[in-house]
Amino acid sequence: MNESRLPDWDPRSEVVLDDQIAAYDEMRQRCPVAHSEYLNWSLFRHGDVKRALDDHETFSNAVSSHLSVPNGMDPPEHTEYRRIVDRYFTPERMISFEPACRQIAIELVERLPGGGEAEMMEEFARVFALQMQSAFLAWPRDLHEPLRQWIDKNQGSTLARDGIAMAAVALEFDVYIKELLAERREAGTAAPDDITTSLLREQVGDRLLQDEEIVSILRNWTVGELSTIAASVGILAHYLAAHPEVQQQLREQPSSLPTAIDEILRIHGPLISNRRITTKPVEIGGRRLKAGERVTLIWASANRDEAAFGDPDEFRLDREPSENLLYGAGVHVCPGAPLARLELRVVMEELLERTDHIDLVPGKEPVTATYPASGFSSLPLWIR
Repeated sequence: MNESRLPDWDPRSEVVLDDQIAAYDEMRQRCPVAHSEYLNWSLFRHGDVKRALDDHETFSNAVSSHLSVPNGMDPPEHTEYRRIVDRYFTPERMISFEPACRQIAIELVERLPGGGEAEMMEEFARVFALQMQSAFLAWPRDLHEPLRQWIDKNQGSTLARDGIAMAAVALEFDVYIKELLAERREAGTAAPDDITTSLLREQVGDRLLQDEEIVSILRNWTVGELSTIAASVGILAHYLAAHPEVQQQLREQPSSLPTAIDEILRIHGPLISNRRITTKPVEIGGRRLKAGERVTLIWASANRDEAAFGDPDEFRLDREPSENLLYGAGVHVCPGAPLARLELRVVMEELLERTDHIDLVPGKEPVTATYPASGFSSLPLWIR
């Protein structure tokens, strides 16, 4: 007998969108495997999410209606594409990119007002994400504004589940990237020696990557980087402003930053969810799902599960790193994690090194972002 399809919750209700983290905490206790018209099945507990991550044969990544390389693939198809992608996030590449990353962070921190109020999302976090990703990919500066607008439109169409708008947004991005590919092909040996050019030389089996595959790879990197890095920077800056004792600790012990960053982003996840689809009937969390069911893994809840972490709001630097699902787990663990960790470490090092204190602004509350985004859409902070 199949599970009833009566909705257990409404992910787009006002109470959920007003405070996503609190709403997911409540769902984790009340209905940890929940059905809704919008997200279908949602998993809120750490154990259930980890099970889905580890069992890619039952919980498939092949959920996208358009080509998604390698995110929307499963082994063995996923394996060869993932081998290509992983080559761009090696320790050697991260070491090589760090000086450019640091220079961007320094310039942006030095633009912040000394002893004044800053709108940290618009003036800092989003600019940092755009400049960092463009530098890593060696894309031209004139793509910054179109990419920023593209991310906003992508989030809006995703929330509305507007298929026509989502397709139009995807096509708009495709046009940007295909123009870059055409320019590099026309330049031949004079083309810049960057990641985009390198992808033109990559092979799957005995053939070169097709343009659609390259566009998909770059789209996945860009969506992942621009939205989650900006959200992460905002979450980190807000946490330090709201917890001056942690801020002081990290100013005195900057070597703790990598662990502290992962812990803060466990408490307040920069990425809300990810999708899967069942390949066969399965029971999870006491609910029975048929084959072909859409499943949403709620990262922002799983990483706050009391069964795995105790008090989810307690800031601790001695947690078991493998329990933190910030970058996922299993065969689909985020390939860009090394780059994200580099960028976040560097920007927080420079922010703490080049300021005396970061404070909340009395009387001005941050505005939280709404699904599918996380973090803040507006974040006024006092920098001195």
